[in-house]
Amino acid sequence: MADFPTTARVVIIGGGVVGTSTLYHLANAGWKDCVLLEKNELTAGSTWHAAGNVPNFAGSWAIMNMQRYSASMYRTLGEDVDYPMNYHVTGSIRLAHNKERMQEFERVAGMGRYQGLQMDICTPEQLREMHPFMETHDILGGMWDPLDGDIDPAQLTQALAKGAREAGGRIERFCPTEGIDRDGDEWIVKTPKGDIRCEKVVNCAGYYAQRVGEMFKPFGGRTVPMIVMSHQYFLTGQIPELEAWTKEKGHKVPLLRDVDISYYLRQDKNGLNLGPYERNCKAHWVTPDDPMPEDFSFQLYPDDLERLEFYIEDAMARVPLLGEGGIERNINGPIPYAPDGLPMIGPMPGVRNAFEGHSFTFGIAQGGGAGKALSEWIMHGETELDMWAVDPRRYTDYADHDYCLSKALETYGHEYAMHFPHHEWPAGRDKKLSPIHNKLQALGAQFGAYNGWERANWFAKDGDDTSEAATHTWDRKGPWTQRIKEECEAVRDNVGVLELCGFSRFKISGPGADEWLRGQVAGALPKIGRAGLIYFADSRGRILTEMSVTREAEDKFILVTAATAQWHDAEVLQRRLPEDGSLTFEDWTTAMSTLIVTGPKSRALMAGLTDADLTLPWLSMQETEVAGRWAALVRLSFAGELGWEIHAENADIPAIYDAVIAAGATPFGMYALNSLRIEKGYRTWKGDLSTDYSLLEGGLDRFVRLDKPQDFPGKAALQNEKQQGVKKRFVTLIVDAGDQDAPYMSTVWHGDEVVGETTSGDWGYRVNKSIALGMVRAELADPGTELEVEIFGQRRKAVVQPDQPLWDPENARIRA
Repeated sequence: MADFPTTARVVIIGGGVVGTSTLYHLANAGWKDCVLLEKNELTAGSTWHAAGNVPNFAGSWAIMNMQRYSASMYRTLGEDVDYPMNYHVTGSIRLAHNKERMQEFERVAGMGRYQGLQMDICTPEQLREMHPFMETHDILGGMWDPLDGDIDPAQLTQALAKGAREAGGRIERFCPTEGIDRDGDEWIVKTPKGDIRCEKVVNCAGYYAQRVGEMFKPFGGRTVPMIVMSHQYFLTGQIPELEAWTKEKGHKVPLLRDVDISYYLRQDKNGLNLGPYERNCKAHWVTPDDPMPEDFSFQLYPDDLERLEFYIEDAMARVPLLGEGGIERNINGPIPYAPDGLPMIGPMPGVRNAFEGHSFTFGIAQGGGAGKALSEWIMHGETELDMWAVDPRRYTDYADHDYCLSKALETYGHEYAMHFPHHEWPAGRDKKLSPIHNKLQALGAQFGAYNGWERANWFAKDGDDTSEAATHTWDRKGPWTQRIKEECEAVRDNVGVLELCGFSRFKISGPGADEWLRGQVAGALPKIGRAGLIYFADSRGRILTEMSVTREAEDKFILVTAATAQWHDAEVLQRRLPEDGSLTFEDWTTAMSTLIVTGPKSRALMAGLTDADLTLPWLSMQETEVAGRWAALVRLSFAGELGWEIHAENADIPAIYDAVIAAGATPFGMYALNSLRIEKGYRTWKGDLSTDYSLLEGGLDRFVRLDKPQDFPGKAALQNEKQQGVKKRFVTLIVDAGDQDAPYMSTVWHGDEVVGETTSGDWGYRVNKSIALGMVRAELADPGTELEVEIFGQRRKAVVQPDQPLWDPENARIRA
């Protein structure tokens, strides 16, 4: 075809709302040489049959940001591109049947206020005034979002497509992607109309994303971790009473969500639309005898209303008017689900210059913000706001088909579930077990999953309630409270041992490794035989990642980082390596494990297990034997006490652990470690440390050397920030917290002004206080400043502390 584009800067595969939004944002940012390929007509995937609800509500900070952007963008899009759209901003009501749900609403409303959204907590009487057809006798209250509503998905997509074309983007319909090839630095996208050579490729293929993902396997890709679920909603016929009310009032009734039952109910014309997320849900195309068809465009699954009977009956009791319309049409279509129900937006794991924007369960609500974020990844290699919650690299090799299926069924069936701080979801577990998993289990370990690895969260004793139901609380107190206290006290007064399986562990070696690494990090490197922390910045000087580094030789380094950061941090390192192959990168994550042995009596305990020199100072490293097994002994402790990390091969960990326990150490878990670390002000990755903050804002000045000759990423931005002065400062707060500690992204107030946010919070059992770490305006970071932290709707007094650890501020215990 004479006019078919043979070259492009970017090729986007998939013409749903996310693909067109990405093209729209690229073209309007000046990237005009971009092509979108759609195998059928635009919207042919999940978009055409989507219900089109557009909420702001989200329990995730990143998702709320994305949805807030979408809703705001949609309100002017029709006018912006001169395309008529049906967008009904009706407002929405969420119902709460219990205290815990009301607390969740208070929490989300607080996050919304920070982002400029007004979400009101209402009484049943107030809700009844908004929705007169609703029964409210059995509810505790609810939430009102005036900006919620619904939009026509097809019109939205066509409006984005029109805007993209007018800004210079190209759309090729009825043009399936048949294959992917590589020629040097160029991608070759194969289609029936011809090949397109391009710099970057984007997989926006919706529920076909896994099939498209297989094309990238020869170039380092993986099987995309997703499942296709069957989602049903039905439309009633016209309801005269609803029609009369609408005509009288001049607007629709608000969209209603009974989240404790698990459905939404909204007005559609003069009828109603009921969409449940049923527990007895169903996945499709997951077995060999039910293969995904080559093309399912504009098709639906057979009706399966029996699955919805309970929800229909409940909704009819809630809004009796529902029973008057009858079922006029049922929609049963495919929607993609990632294991956690959140989309995948960002770099394609393992593949250079390839990106993903798929697995959207709420693609219409998130499409605008997703296109913005994805275009930023493509153009700049980083996003304005931290988007780790949706980064495809959050899933690594444990996310196999069985895991994805069990988690998708669990997530869909609990779509509106509350995510309590001490609750662990049971599906998809035991994907990666430590060498001592059975030993920990016998000691009473209650496990949590960390990048697929099962780690002990806390250790129960006989009689403790370890049921899942016991964890359904936002409160600090529960069956775990006394045990965490005891574990922290054991570390404080004696010696504790924690196994940290699954640390992301990399080795870099080769001529010039030291100089190369100096050019990547903001600070200095340790000397041979020593350890330290290093920080990587993005181009704006923001915190990309933190790693601990141990220097084994002049040009040999071991880098250890968070378990969940494995694929993210591996790419940070690998994609910056010299192209001449002079340096060697190795991933040792699965080959070794780590024991943390810490407490004031840890030296005496270790002396009975090793001939190592236990007088070497803090941050020293030595290779030795512990309990007769080879180990690397590093004098570090994230718990803030005298202690060592014992790094050993998996096969040797059981013997070393047995010896440490036999010598008198008390096992402790991740919950205790979090309490211990927050008392020291130690940061966690993608909580306190994220690309929402610069290294200087994060209080990491001592790890930044702006006078060193190496031009590390972000150096110029940090120099400018240093000269201009930071606008925000990292602080430690003592909070009069009541029964709950500050969750992530709790709003910080000064009088009637929002001045910051918390990045983590927990109870410190050594200082016996509730602690929050967070960011506030720089002028309010002085010690003694009184602020307030909003915790589940209650403003709690918080006092800024001196810039030093709350526990052992001089670090005398850790250096002992």
